[in-house]
Amino acid sequence: MFRRTVAPGVELRHLEFQDAAPIFALVERNRNYLREWLPWVDHSKSSADVLEFIRKSRTQFEENQSPSCAIWAGGAICGSFGCHVIDWSSRNCSVGYWIDPACSGRGIVTACCTAILDYLFGDLGLHRVEIRCGTGNAKSCAIPERIGFHREGVAREAQGVSGRWVDLVFWSMLEDQWKSRAT
Repeated sequence: MFRRTVAPGVELRHLEFQDAAPIFALVERNRNYLREWLPWVDHSKSSADVLEFIRKSRTQFEENQSPSCAIWAGGAICGSFGCHVIDWSSRNCSVGYWIDPACSGRGIVTACCTAILDYLFGDLGLHRVEIRCGTGNAKSCAIPERIGFHREGVAREAQGVSGRWVDLVFWSMLEDQWKSRAT
């Protein structure tokens, strides 16, 4: 399974079945914060729901469709970072992430994003990776901006979240852009 050390004391580890309860507890503690931007939060009502997501993500990984990971910092799960299903005909995918607000501002998600991009462009040979963030989610939008993603535009009312429509900023990174950045 997928596992990467991304910074001292920080790892990305493919979701394991035993992660369901701690992830659900983390979601529960941060439900109001997370549900502002993430549509899946209102549908995650128990550890069983998280376990079902883990089952699906493991199958996805086994079918060469990218990892979904827990973010581990200081020996505990503090968030999640995942790749959505890869479009192999176009060699692209999108990624998403969330983190416990108590752990934000430490560069953890930025380090995870960098590690995932190294994997997606280097190991898997993808051509394009996207990040989509709510226009009002300044912390989430700061990640692709900091890393050097290209801001492509805004899709109006592109995602239903907690009973309202959210405009999404589309960010992209291309293979050549990433590889030239890394040299």
